[in-house]
Amino acid sequence: MDKNKTLYISDLDGTLLNIDAELSEYAIEKLNSMIQNGLRFSIATARTFASAGHLIASLALSTPVVLMNGVLVYDVCDKNFIQIHTIPQDTVTAVIDIFKIHKNTGFMYELKDGRLMTYYESLESKPLFHFAEERRVRFNKRFEQTDSFSAMLSDNIIYLTLYDLPEMLQPVHDTIVTIPGLNVAFYKDNYTADLWYLEIFSEKASKQNALIFLRERFGFERIIGFGDNLNDLPMFKECDVSVAVENATAEVRAAADLICDANYNDGVVKWIERDFNKER
Repeated sequence: MDKNKTLYISDLDGTLLNIDAELSEYAIEKLNSMIQNGLRFSIATARTFASAGHLIASLALSTPVVLMNGVLVYDVCDKNFIQIHTIPQDTVTAVIDIFKIHKNTGFMYELKDGRLMTYYESLESKPLFHFAEERRVRFNKRFEQTDSFSAMLSDNIIYLTLYDLPEMLQPVHDTIVTIPGLNVAFYKDNYTADLWYLEIFSEKASKQNALIFLRERFGFERIIGFGDNLNDLPMFKECDVSVAVENATAEVRAAADLICDANYNDGVVKWIERDFNKER
């Protein structure tokens, strides 16, 4: 099979990144060397481009990247979004009402004139404060406070995120999943012992659908995907070969076709190197 018809695509946190949430020097050197020799490589992450772009800036990528669990596909060469999934205003209102009932809040994202806006109502919760502060300091990401998410409603809302203990999020999750037109990702944070993410977006958006889009647009005949967490399971459904890192959750390891070495041993890059050289 033509190596240019194979796409290797990896999750970031817990998969391609090491335990310090960075690309190792080994990973950067090996991936760039293979890309120079024809490797088609990309990433599929829950992160926005504000943070993901910083983390992958050292890679010479040419294939568009999947962001926010498939809500956005971003062309790193032309520097524009080539696929966007918004949430209807009435659906966003229903979600906000559920947040209020359960006395929970988080972040709401709007793609406005090509720029991603991130709103919050309060950062009194320690998890939310640390979430925002880490991204402000490390990635220079901007957050804008609003008295109410309802005041920021528009046709361009693409994502809502809660970040809390799983027992606080479970009741919200169980109600949100009953709302038509939505997709959710509910999974543990890789970098904390107890905190989970509940991420809410259009039913048209998923890592799986983003891979279908990339396959059709660029004619990939074979997709090999790498993941570690529950939000990677949809991606595995579209992969011809799915590979879980050794440190992946039990559910992800069970769903994968193959297991590679852990993220802290650059398992993804080593696996790709062996397979790519075999293809060549």
